[in-house]
Amino acid sequence: MRKCLLVAIVVVAVAGASTAPVAASDIFGRSPLKSCESEPTRANPWMVNWAPAPAANPALLTVPTMPRVYFGLSGTVEQTPPGRPRPLAFEYSEGYKIRAKIHKVASIATLPLFVAEYLVGRNLYNNFGTASGSARSAHGVLAASTGVLFGVNTITGVWNLIEARKDPNRSTKRTIHAVLMLVADAGFAATGATAPESEHGRFEREGGGGSRSTHRAIALTSMGIATISYLMMLLGGN
Repeated sequence: MRKCLLVAIVVVAVAGASTAPVAASDIFGRSPLKSCESEPTRANPWMVNWAPAPAANPALLTVPTMPRVYFGLSGTVEQTPPGRPRPLAFEYSEGYKIRAKIHKVASIATLPLFVAEYLVGRNLYNNFGTASGSARSAHGVLAASTGVLFGVNTITGVWNLIEARKDPNRSTKRTIHAVLMLVADAGFAATGATAPESEHGRFEREGGGGSRSTHRAIALTSMGIATISYLMMLLGGN
């Protein structure tokens, strides 16, 4: 019995020794006939590579330029296109803001006054010497109202223009608007100076037709210049 057990143990041991290299070959992919020196070197997860990393592509590190955002004088958010310097901040006084508001509110009456003045003036021009007293009175009231309007807007506009001269972001459009309005002011002053006397048709009888034509031409030219300047600011922004 003992001899049988010893034979069985020897057989099992021999069989195990013959199959162990096969199992190792299956697990590690090595041939039992090859030495460790002939096997490829495997990466060591604990090894530190001190070699410098390859330089990154500068094109991939370029940060896109974003438009700068700032708050304008009107309170709206504006953007500065890339490559354009950001406008410098400039603080306006409270008086500037009040005068600007008065200037804008008063300007609303500009076009209605011009239309009424044109219609009444055309009536007086076509019926010179025979026009009613109410038409002449209306013409005088409208002329005085136009003078008051342009007087107020000239004072507030020129005052604000002087204060804004230090603003590095001042608009060229405002300067052009101011120049055109000053030209219109001079034209309205000349219009009043060339107004013909309509009392009893004295100028009509004494050859005042030339004075009437000059008065009308200067008035229409002044209203045209003022209208262009007004619409430029109204439709083109401040």
